[in-house]
Amino acid sequence: MNVKFFLVSGIVGGIVQFLLGWLFYGILFKNSFPSDGNENMLFIFLGCMTFGFFVSYIFTKWAGISNAATGLKAGAVIGLFMSLYSNFFMNSMTSEINYQTMGLDIVITIVMAALVGAVIALVNGKIK
Repeated sequence: MNVKFFLVSGIVGGIVQFLLGWLFYGILFKNSFPSDGNENMLFIFLGCMTFGFFVSYIFTKWAGISNAATGLKAGAVIGLFMSLYSNFFMNSMTSEINYQTMGLDIVITIVMAALVGAVIALVNGKIK
């Protein structure tokens, strides 16, 4: 694994994930995902960076993905499974499940992961 590819694309992917989260959850769908204003932005940023490094690791170590179209597709698949995983566990602790909000979150996560995947693949392709 090329450590430079992993680090650079992971950082870029994490930043893109953070900005997309702000756009989708903070602006476009803020009524569907209300906030009390007590979010820990450091932990949100660290979570986004973790996701960026996770996708970057898969792309650089295992899959060799450096094409934006392939990264988009692979990112969407990763986003699908990650969103199902997290939504099933989050909703297992609630007595009343809002299936519409759950579905929206799954779609948003797939779109965000697809875009992050495309960006990470693009960065990997440019670094070569």
